[in-house]
Amino acid sequence: MRLCGTGFVAGILSLAIVSAAYAQEVRPAPPPGEASAATRAANQAVAERLPIADHSDFEDATRGRIAQIPGGIIRDEDGNVVWSSEALSFLAGDAPATANPSLWRQSQLAAEHGLFEVVPGIWQVRGYDLSVMTVIEGETGWIVIDPLTTVPAARAALALVNETLGERPVSAMIYTHSHADHFGGARGIVDEAEIAARNIPVLAPTGFAQEAVAENLLAGTHMSRRATLMFGRIIPPGPTSHIGSGLGPGLAGGPVSLILPTEEIDGDGSQRIVDGVAFEFVDAAGTEAPAEFMFYLPQHRALHTAEVATATFHNVLTMRGAQVRDALGWSRAIDEVLQRYGDEAEVALASHHWPTWGGENVRAWLTGQRDVYRYVHDQVLRRANSGATMVEAAEAIGEPDFTAGDFAARGYYGSLNHNAKAVYQHYFGWWGGVMADYHRLPHEESAGRYVEAMGGADALLARGIAAYDAGDYRWAAELFNHLVFADPEDARGRNWLAAAYEQMGFQAESGAWRSYYLAGAAELRGGAPTAEPPALGSPDFLRAVPTLQLFDMLASRYDPARLTRDPFALQFRFTDTDENVAVEIGRSVIVPRSAPAANPAATLSITRPAFEALLLQSRTFPEIAQAGEARIEGDVGAFQAMMGLFEQPNFWFATQTP
Repeated sequence: MRLCGTGFVAGILSLAIVSAAYAQEVRPAPPPGEASAATRAANQAVAERLPIADHSDFEDATRGRIAQIPGGIIRDEDGNVVWSSEALSFLAGDAPATANPSLWRQSQLAAEHGLFEVVPGIWQVRGYDLSVMTVIEGETGWIVIDPLTTVPAARAALALVNETLGERPVSAMIYTHSHADHFGGARGIVDEAEIAARNIPVLAPTGFAQEAVAENLLAGTHMSRRATLMFGRIIPPGPTSHIGSGLGPGLAGGPVSLILPTEEIDGDGSQRIVDGVAFEFVDAAGTEAPAEFMFYLPQHRALHTAEVATATFHNVLTMRGAQVRDALGWSRAIDEVLQRYGDEAEVALASHHWPTWGGENVRAWLTGQRDVYRYVHDQVLRRANSGATMVEAAEAIGEPDFTAGDFAARGYYGSLNHNAKAVYQHYFGWWGGVMADYHRLPHEESAGRYVEAMGGADALLARGIAAYDAGDYRWAAELFNHLVFADPEDARGRNWLAAAYEQMGFQAESGAWRSYYLAGAAELRGGAPTAEPPALGSPDFLRAVPTLQLFDMLASRYDPARLTRDPFALQFRFTDTDENVAVEIGRSVIVPRSAPAANPAATLSITRPAFEALLLQSRTFPEIAQAGEARIEGDVGAFQAMMGLFEQPNFWFATQTP
């Protein structure tokens, strides 16, 4: 008892001494936009360690350019600018102190824009979106691979092709995988009426439709909000802010569409002749996307690696959020095409970045891509099986030897640190085995206790500033973040946390890390954006979503506290598609199914387009009913009650404060 009492008193005295030592006037945070001495030194060290002056990638990134969109400006139908290459003109010249020189180099390469000939018969449109559109000359028209992210960007890309190479119809469209930047511009290329009239094949990997909808509809709001930070959508381009994503120069604006494939292809050895061009498909499902394939074009000796192998180490788990990916399967998929086509391919191209020419170069590039995923997988498991937690394994992993000279295997989009954590999560989940972490207090609740334990806000700030001055920005950010979550109204904590994030962003080699840090800093300084939020759904996208999945989306927005009547069921009959959906509304869940409902309180007969308009809130139910596109039989109040159960997400929720 005496020892415990002595320890307690000593602890109180120690805290008092520490508090007194830090009870000094807290100076204001530094102004934004300035690289600290520590950041300057860190970035200079990168420039000295890597062969930044190697110009071979620049030769590849500009090789075969034959045309550009005038001024690099793309506008939508209303004349609004949705892409500007001119906004990236600041990338000319050497890297400033506010940018990692390795990321700056990657951003310069990704900003090269125009129409490029890869080999005779294959072209790419690059630099006008995050992704790349590939065009192959078929016997009767253009075979379009991955039509960019948005309709106006895809329309402008196809126009550049036709204006430069001669007008030809689209004879086929291929999606390599289920991410929106590879199908969102589909309606800028072709529409369903033309597809049906000319029997145009639209090909995609097995599972494409389900995965494309699941990721972009059910989880779309939260994922899209985080994507605004990850891709720098809420900060302007510039040397102290967004300089590129690492995967591409940025996301084009405009509506995202979806045209469902006419055929989903099993990539495991499937072969097709598409408008006279032979395709050999290679399965890559569960690597970069849940549904994905690569393909080889034997007539051109060209390997298209989709997004499985690009000019960067990719994300095993993205910052925007997605299903965690299989790094070992990813490495094996690359090894498969290396073994199958490594001795044949004379060029490799992908859905991002620039191609690689020459058999020896293709093999070296594929080897580096294969090895970096294998390295992070094996080294994390080696450490985890010796007892390392997720964070410990990620901190212990160092760069593999080959990435010192292989820029394509460096972490411009993913990173070794967070991909190591993703490998751990893939096998073991989010928990590292320490029970104190298993059922932790919410940060909003624990943060105030941390501040109190450190002697109060001033003492914590002083400790954080000392860490900041020492260039220890990760520890400074951890300290400042406690104050922000304990008292988000304290501008000192927000400004200092923003300053720490900014220096970490300036040092980041990953474009996604940089943009997230700098967008987070902007939010801390100025609050969450107040601009008109993007539409939480698109008519072009919704019309391609299977009907039952629309109801799954509604069910995911059900707030049980809004149910003020006994549970009931509704029957939906879609008069134009001959579909029936029963919706059971319980006290805790809503269960939709493609079947007749037992004893429904009401039956709603409606057209599918009218239902989509109702979901998008572009038309009211009385307007739809008056137009003769809907009618209700039974308890009208039951339908009204159902429509009042759903929470409308607030897109601009805070991400850096409680």
